[in-house]
This record gives sequence, C-alpha cells and structure tokens, in this order.
Amino acid sequence: MIRAKNIFFVLVVLSFTSCITSKTAVKDFNNAEYYDASLKFEKIIKKGDAQNSYLLAESLRKSNRLWQSEKYYKDAITYGIRDEMAYYYLTLSLKANSNYDAADSLILHYLSKGKEESVLNLMRNESVHIKNLRLYPDTSYYEVKNLKALNTNYAEYSPSFSNDKLFFVSNRQSEKIYSGTGTPFTDLYEIKTKGANVDINSLKKLGENINNEKVNEGSITFSGDGMYMIFAKGNDGKSSGRNNVDLYYARYRRSGWTNPRLLNVNTTRSWDSTPFLSEDGKTLYFASNRSKGYGGTDIYKANVNRRGRWINIQNLGPEINTPGNELFPSVTEDGRLYFSSDNHEGFGGLDIFVASRKAGKITITNPGKPLNSRGDDFGINPYNATRGFFTSNRDGGSGDDDIYTFVNNDPNLKIVNYILKGTTLTPKNENKELSVLGNSSVKLLDKDENIIQETFTDDKGKFEFTVYSDEDYILIGEKENYFSTRGAFTTIGKGVDRSKLKEFITNVEFEKNLVLDKIVVNKSIVLDNIYYDLNKADIREDAAIELDKLVVILNDNPNITVELSSHTDDRSTVDYNQDLSQRRAESAVSYIVSRGVSEKRITAKGYGESQLIIPNAKTEDEHQINRRTEFKVTSYEFIEDPENGDVEEKFFNNN
Repeated sequence: MIRAKNIFFVLVVLSFTSCITSKTAVKDFNNAEYYDASLKFEKIIKKGDAQNSYLLAESLRKSNRLWQSEKYYKDAITYGIRDEMAYYYLTLSLKANSNYDAADSLILHYLSKGKEESVLNLMRNESVHIKNLRLYPDTSYYEVKNLKALNTNYAEYSPSFSNDKLFFVSNRQSEKIYSGTGTPFTDLYEIKTKGANVDINSLKKLGENINNEKVNEGSITFSGDGMYMIFAKGNDGKSSGRNNVDLYYARYRRSGWTNPRLLNVNTTRSWDSTPFLSEDGKTLYFASNRSKGYGGTDIYKANVNRRGRWINIQNLGPEINTPGNELFPSVTEDGRLYFSSDNHEGFGGLDIFVASRKAGKITITNPGKPLNSRGDDFGINPYNATRGFFTSNRDGGSGDDDIYTFVNNDPNLKIVNYILKGTTLTPKNENKELSVLGNSSVKLLDKDENIIQETFTDDKGKFEFTVYSDEDYILIGEKENYFSTRGAFTTIGKGVDRSKLKEFITNVEFEKNLVLDKIVVNKSIVLDNIYYDLNKADIREDAAIELDKLVVILNDNPNITVELSSHTDDRSTVDYNQDLSQRRAESAVSYIVSRGVSEKRITAKGYGESQLIIPNAKTEDEHQINRRTEFKVTSYEFIEDPENGDVEEKFFNNN
C-alpha cells in the first residue's frame, strides 16, 4: 500500500515536471531562445505529439540546423499538424539533405491536397528550384578551401579583409551563453594575413570598447583606407532585446578604435545587421527586417551626404529580396552584388548568390558547388575580382561555422568598369562663358528617377559615378543659391564586347558636365518656343513641351516661387493685348498646376505690350521677340541643413 502510494506520488511528480518542461520549452521558443527550446522539446517529445514535434522542428530550423529538422516535420505532419507551412519546411529540409526525389513527391502531394494559397505558391516555386538544382554540375570554376589554421570547433564567420588583416566574428573565448542559440556570445577578432595565409600568432580580440561580453558583436566592414568601420551589435540575451540589433560606427585613432556610436540608418525595434561599405565609403549596404519589406530580412542601401549623414535609404527591390531572408551583401569592384538567401534557388539553408546588372535588368545566379553546399553558405567578402573569403557550416568543417577561402578560376572572366565623370559649371557672364562651380551636390538617378548614388564635387567641380552598360540615367546638380539642374545620359549602344577584350580589367570612361545657373530674384528668364495660335490662349502641344521643362525646374527647386508672365507685341490695342496676355499667362499657369505644381508657388501675370524688348518693331522676327513668355523667381528660401557638419558627428545618429 505504501509502495503503491509512493509510485502514484512519483507519477504525479513526473507528470507535473513534464508539464512544467513543456511550458518552459514553449516559453523559450516564444522568446526566440531556439537552442534551449530544442533541448527541452527533445526531452518531452512523445509519439503522436504533433504540436511539440512541429515546435522542435522549428527550433532546429531557427537555430540553423535545418537538415536535422526533417524527422520532426515528418512526425508533425503524420500526427496531424494543422499549420500547412510544415509541408514547405519539410521540403526545405529534404532539399538540404539532397533528397530531391522525396521533396518532389511531397510537393506533388501538397499541390493536389493543399489549401493555403501562400503555401501553394511557395511549393510551386520550390518545384522549379529542385528541377533546376538537378541540372547543376557538381563542380564550377570556384575553388574553395577551409582556413584550418584559423577555424576551431566554435563559430568563426563574417570575414572582412582590410589592410592585410582579416577581421571576423567568433564565440571561441566567450564564457557567457546566448540563449537564442545555446552558444557563447560572439566577439570581433583580427588576424594578420596575406591572402589565405594567416599569421595565427597575430590573432587578437578587438578592445573592450568594441566587444562586450554580454552582447553579440556581429558582421563588420571597413572603409577603403581602413580608418573607420561599421559593425553590428546587439542581442543581449533578454527577450525584449531579441530583435535589437543595430549598426555602429568607430574610427581608428593612434590609440586604437574610438567608442562605437549608433548609425542613423537603424530603425527602432528592428534587426539591422550584415553591413558592407563600398570601396569609396559612399554607399552602405545592409540587411534589415524593418517594416514594409518583402519578407524576413531584406537588403537595403544608403548614401552618405556631405555632412556624413546616411540618406536615400532604399530597399533593393523584389529582384533581390524575396518573402524569405536576404542578407550578407558585398559588392565587387566591377559592381556585382554577392549576397545570401534562403529563398532564391539554393541547395539548402542559406546559399550565396550573385546579382549582375545589364540594360537595367538584374540577373540572379547561383554560383553552384563547391561555393554552395547543403549547409548555410554566407558572409562572402571578395577582396578582389577573383578571390575572397566566405563562411559555411558544411560537412567536413572544424565544428560550427568555418571561414573558407575561394578562387574564381573562370578563364573567360573579364572585368569592365563603366565610369561617368563630369564637372559642375556656371555661367560667369552674360555671354554664357562657363567657370567651375565647386562643392556642389550631384545625384545619379535611374530612368524611373530612383536615386542610385549621391556625391559632392571637389573645389574643381569634379564628380564621378560607376554606371552600367545599356542604361539610361539622369544627373541632377544642386547648390545653395543656384537652380538645380538636370541632364540626361545614356550608355545604350556604348558598351564594349567582353569577348574581344584582352586585358583582365577594362575601364570605359564617359563625360557629362552640368551647368547650374545662379538664382537671382526678380530676374526674368525667357521660355523659348512658347507659341499660341492667333488671338487664342489655348496651350498648344509644342508649348506644352516647353512648359513641362518649367515643371521640372519647379519640382527640382521646391524652395522657389515664381511669376509666369506673358507679353504681346504692339500690333493691337493696349486693352486687347493686356487681356490676351493675362489669359495666356493664366492658361500656362493652369497647365503647370495640372502637372502637380502647387498653385501657391506660381502666379500668372499678363503685361500686354507694356514691356517691349524692341520698341517700334518692324520685322516679324522683331515682333516675335516681343511676343514672349517669361518666368522670374519672386522668392527663394534656402533651407538650412539642421544637422551639424562637424566631422566628429559623421555617420552618427543625431536624434
């Protein structure tokens, strides 16, 4: 009797403990502590337990162990899980284990029975992906090698090469555990290297002002001269800070790296990470899960302005970004974008992809094996056009994530750089002779007027952009007290045939200058070719073309208001000419307002014959000079940039 009571008590305790364990496992999962959650789910999992089988599979997937999740997704489906995403994730796990036949069968089954349209679309895409993956050769022009001298059984990832040093992320020397992965917190390290040859004796952790033992330090990138860096920092292990990863900036001084400070590209409560700086330091690429993206994490870019503020933050668009995760961007010297994704056509987990651009069209390619594998392949950092480093947790590594080197041995690889150079100028006298206008802003836009890049001219007015073949561009020049001006430029028909090139790198240069006119209040500017039919005020098609140019001026110069005036010759009565000119001016203004310009910014004024340029005109040409349409700036307000231009504030969040 006593023994029976004891057994009953033990069973109750075990049941209670199991319940508590299940609750804590779910709690860990909801707090994004996926590694800890997986350990707890493994202890309590039972046959027939659909929900916990699914949560265990999800915990494995979310802690970067997709290939280990296959069994538990299968169990969840067998036991009747209702979430149809389980079918999609099982497909991914089968693909990660190179079991393409089983993945195909599962897709066909779901397409005949599935009800969720979003999942159906995902499965259709995977069907195409798997079909194409079967066609990939087992080898490519890429040669890869594990950097064994550097790697340990801990994680080493996100390599970044700068000034003969390799910087990377690792958790090799950390004692405190990050509950999200069940592994130690990560820190930033550096090591001297010549290509793939590292000096292990030079290995050291960056200073305590950069690394924090209770926070994860992440991917890092450097300016071309290596004098400033941007890196990710966050994930303090608290559930409230799980998504709190931001980008930071530090400058190198003689005494070492300055204390890091937040960049202004970060958004509240989002994950902002995996940065990459262009060689000239003017463009920053990074990944973020901020709102209004295309899926999980998307790749963005931003340009730095003259005051060091990151501006023109843009999502790279649906050609690059998908409903999945895109991250770890890097750009080669010839403008190719490397990145990693779990939703483009890959072999499993994260794959490395290459985006190239031609004729305004972006093409995404998977470089294939051995650069990619069934594991996670990411964090690629090319230090020239053919060589670089990347990260993988593939089979045969030293332990967790490892750093690898790669060489692209493609014999047909030819680099062509298209470079647009120019000078900002301004008329120096009435004869329109031009002089240099330095320290101006110049923006490069695509044909749809999306800003690609912004730069600032030097004292000699020089600017330079990287462009692509077979594309149309717009240049906009801006400077205080000058009209913003634009000019069209195209590389269509100006490209070179790579197959005929003998040199490995070829630079093709173009030139396009911009002329900016000074703003002078109340100075009349004649609009050429604004004609009206005899005794009419209707806007003709040819006049509309010219008025559209004024619309552009007003849109490019939002800080001016103008008066549009109409003038007649003196070959009718004064009253008639006054009335006609007023009607014509009002008609022109109405047209401009109809094109989106605020009516508060433009007024109509008819002057009739009161302001003849040629009194007593005799010839038709002279009369035509008198019959003119003009505009003049009536007010101009320079809007001071509120940001401090102090170099020490460069890149910082000024909120």
